[in-house]
Amino acid sequence: MPRALISVYDKSGIVEFARELAARGWEIVSTGGTARLLADAGLAVIPIERVTGFPEMMDGRVKTLHPAVHAGLLARRDVPAHMAALRQHGIAPIDLVVVNLYPFRETIARPGVTFAEAIEQIDIGGPSMLRSAAKNHASVLVVVDPADYRRVIAALDAGAPDPALHRDLAAKVFLHTSAYDGAIAGYLGAGDGDALPPYLSLPLTRMMPLRYGENPAQRAALYRTGEPGGIGDLKQLHGKELSFNNLLDLEGALLAIEPWPDRPVCAILKHTTPCGIALAKTAAEAYRRALATDPTSAFGSVIAFNTVVDAETAQAMHELFVELVVAPHIRADALEIFRKKKNLRVIELPLGSAVPAALDFKRVRGGMLVQDRFRFVADESQWTVATKRRPGETEWRDLRFAWAAVASVKSNAILLAREEAALGIGAGQMSRVDASFLAVHKARQAGHDTTGAVLASDAFFPFPDGVEEAAGAGIRAIIQPGGSVRDPEVIAAADARDIAMVITGRRQFRH
Repeated sequence: MPRALISVYDKSGIVEFARELAARGWEIVSTGGTARLLADAGLAVIPIERVTGFPEMMDGRVKTLHPAVHAGLLARRDVPAHMAALRQHGIAPIDLVVVNLYPFRETIARPGVTFAEAIEQIDIGGPSMLRSAAKNHASVLVVVDPADYRRVIAALDAGAPDPALHRDLAAKVFLHTSAYDGAIAGYLGAGDGDALPPYLSLPLTRMMPLRYGENPAQRAALYRTGEPGGIGDLKQLHGKELSFNNLLDLEGALLAIEPWPDRPVCAILKHTTPCGIALAKTAAEAYRRALATDPTSAFGSVIAFNTVVDAETAQAMHELFVELVVAPHIRADALEIFRKKKNLRVIELPLGSAVPAALDFKRVRGGMLVQDRFRFVADESQWTVATKRRPGETEWRDLRFAWAAVASVKSNAILLAREEAALGIGAGQMSRVDASFLAVHKARQAGHDTTGAVLASDAFFPFPDGVEEAAGAGIRAIIQPGGSVRDPEVIAAADARDIAMVITGRRQFRH
């Protein structure tokens, strides 16, 4: 009779899986809470202490660290001496291991968790069993992910062993335990200071292959980290496969709409930076206002919403060639309209799926640059009005919008806004005055009157020339971080032109 050892923290689907095994003649060995759950469900379960001849002790800290378990896992079925050793010591081989681990990462993510609480969530027996089974994967099936239960049952029903499945599940184990150990190492190594950990582990699981990278000659795939949420929540409803560049633009689009969780916003992205962004009362109106920023550049764009996309919104987009649409929910009537364009990619991604506390990684030759993930901060407690003239009520509204919108624009970045919609965007320029010139030029090219608009700059003005460029376009208020040695000259230039200037004290550079 084949034997399975089941010991799981995440018990989703385990009763059903165990029933499937029992129906196929498997003997089930289990531990602690898992054993009680299976027994309560009416399944015959052999308690682990009957296998080891030793009771669980130290509140369950020691229960599976025993030769009767690990010999049963590690014995090679094709080595007669191994099998003879099992018979000599009365040990039954274990043919299937189902184990998932204490929730260490989830525990340390909780606010206020103590060091002692975190340490108690370091699993010892679980990783040991997983590693033993995975090492001997030619003979032992090892399952760490509940999503694989159906695959295993299908393989058992097929009859003959599937070496590729055994190896794939074993690889998944080592990825899982590596991520688990990396989280522990990062937590213990972080200390009490503000520095990033001295060492990091970054396990990645391939989520989907991509046709190619930024260019056809480059191989590419999408990998996801072990963190919950983010790209793992993506659901494609329609369209051809996602491309490398689509996904880069998708990340930029999500960054662009993050500052407004409670108001409908639309962001239109090209080459990872917005070419249009606007707030409104509905998704359709937000789209029309965002498109008006720069209709020419919107061709072939990625469009993101933070609200439900309905038929009116989909119909408004019908005439524009779009690569990808993403929203937390696409209504059925909207999807029906989108499906008329066979190449349009339609994605649902829930709000809040990003991991705000996560680290950001950028590859350099021979290493990685690591930083805290950028988060837009709406706190105005450090904002000051540096000029003689204070912004009026309408200007304050638009300055707040522009400061949030410019955060997602590639630097050097300048954004002009009025009535909570972008009028012109100057992105990725080598000088800030060029970014100002480009923002004004793009606004006028799209037919916008910039008189009375506001301007946001993601970093300080190194010279007064950017302010002078804005003044020539009729800009009436500016918001910027400040911090230049020439701040007095920049402020004086604003005062000379009766422009209100707000200093935030916080840079929003996106390199």
